[in-house]
Amino acid sequence: MPQHVQNTPVCRDCDGFATAAITTGTRNDDGTRATFRVTCSTCQGTGHTARPAALTRIGR
Repeated sequence: MPQHVQNTPVCRDCDGFATAAITTGTRNDDGTRATFRVTCSTCQGTGHTARPAALTRIGR
């Protein structure tokens, strides 16, 4: 039987990947790469956008 999936609106700017780890090119003292985390400014790190308001019907 088909499974029903909720239609959650994904952020159009980050495409659902709200946080990214970017390397600086340097290494820490223990040999790991130095990174910093950047979050999407549009969705504030949630990966989803707010649902649009109910559409109004115009016309007859």
